Amino acid sequence: MARVCVVTGKKPMVGNNVSHANNRTKRRFLPNLQYRRFWVESENRWIRLRLSTAALRTIDKNGIDAVLVELRANGVAV
Repeated sequence: MARVCVVTGKKPMVGNNVSHANNRTKRRFLPNLQYRRFWVESENRWIRLRLSTAALRTIDKNGIDAVLVELRANGVAV
């Protein structure tokens, strides 16, 4: 599925543009996704992930190894 964060599962949301006259038209709120490459020391290789910026903060906090263990436990092929 496109535009989905691998770590957090963030996806596009649907909402409305609301004008001054209170006219509403449908719009999509897209997650702030970035491609990032991480060096995994335990596997001696690079891993490329499509992440939201919130997931980048999670990796900074917990480390890439802990995040990969959790992803693989949830059945994501990484």
